[in-house]
Amino acid sequence: MVLSTRRGFLVGGSAALAGIAGSRLPSFAFSPPKLSATDEVLVVLFLRGGMDGLSLLPPVSGPDRAYYEALRPNLQVPTSGSAAAIPLGTSGFGLHPAAAPLMPLWQDGRLAIVQASGMDENERSHFDSQDWIELGTPGLSGTTTGWLTRHLASVPGLPPELVVPSLSVADTQAVSLLGSYDTLNVASPDSFSLIGPWQWLDAQRTSLRALYGAEADWLHQAGLQALDAVDIVELYLSGPYTPSGGAVYPDTWLGQQLQLIARTIKMDLGLRVATLDLGGWDTHEYQGDGGEGFFAQLAGELAQGLAALYIDLDAGPVYTSRFTLVAMSEFGRRAEENADRGTDHGHGGPMLILSGNAIGGLHGSWPGLRPDQLADGDLAVTTDFRRVLSEILVRRCGNPNWNEVFPGYSGYAPLGVVYGSDLEPIFADGFESGDTTLWSQTMP
Repeated sequence: MVLSTRRGFLVGGSAALAGIAGSRLPSFAFSPPKLSATDEVLVVLFLRGGMDGLSLLPPVSGPDRAYYEALRPNLQVPTSGSAAAIPLGTSGFGLHPAAAPLMPLWQDGRLAIVQASGMDENERSHFDSQDWIELGTPGLSGTTTGWLTRHLASVPGLPPELVVPSLSVADTQAVSLLGSYDTLNVASPDSFSLIGPWQWLDAQRTSLRALYGAEADWLHQAGLQALDAVDIVELYLSGPYTPSGGAVYPDTWLGQQLQLIARTIKMDLGLRVATLDLGGWDTHEYQGDGGEGFFAQLAGELAQGLAALYIDLDAGPVYTSRFTLVAMSEFGRRAEENADRGTDHGHGGPMLILSGNAIGGLHGSWPGLRPDQLADGDLAVTTDFRRVLSEILVRRCGNPNWNEVFPGYSGYAPLGVVYGSDLEPIFADGFESGDTTLWSQTMP
């Protein structure tokens, strides 16, 4: 693809910019951060493949340590030596040594970890489990909107003039944003542009806008939205980027994704929700003995990326006071290692919450690794993932409508993972706590 130059865009792009979402850019670009509840930026990082929580957060003392060593004679993360787990205070658990970049955040109380989270409906299927979590309707795959789409549709007081309310950093739009027509979907900002010499691009933009603006059907509206997205990305989100605070992102796809999210937040374009992925966690074979190997590389990339993002947003203009990131996977791994020095699909696993308003520490109920405590050979699920997400929506995003975001879920009570105000739920007309069809019927 031939990229336009920034000079070429600025020479003739102002006319095209005037058409973006009703000329919304001037009121938001470069404006100072706001502090109301609905200005919170929620970033959702999906760890695709089933992340092994027993390697990321192994027990390092107490009776479960002996069970852990018996279940994982080769894969166990040791408690001594160069690859030893880093003790998390007196909790009896440790952090994988490759995830050491997260320790300063843990010590500062900016990292909360919910153990043994997930859903009871898990059938150890990647595709079903990922869909159910992203749709927010465990056991139901036919829901027509994602949980983040329903959040944005139901949160009270969200300004209508936001330029980029949601961002999906991937080749395809995240399922959690299914049904959202305002989401900017970008994989790589430097390749997100019109094709052709920059001298022709102004005429090309003008002609395309005239063409797509001639009708009001879905096809023409989609064309205008695509042109709006190109204009926003080329002007604000492409080109070199220098992180703040000396943050060093990993030189990987994840590092590029996180930098794009950071710069979008800093541009104050109205971002409220962002999604991204880190895959590769399906470690059936050669996961890595003794705290080393493939899992260690992936855990290191994750930890370095999250630490860099927080440092970047916490320096200069501070954005961490209105920033929350949650990282989760579709399920954990089986407690016992397999014959191929790996782990198979399991159930319970950790959720990581990174925020300037996190209530740091370990949360949730630990089910134990004694044979009679395992759920068919897996770490049992003791915290529904919707409980954690509902608390973030209520306390950080100012959305009391968790019952609409997660139809059919009635078990919410704050677990205490983030600071914020507890709001009384506002039930939609005709909604009952067990109704799982309301949003699929009423959302566009």
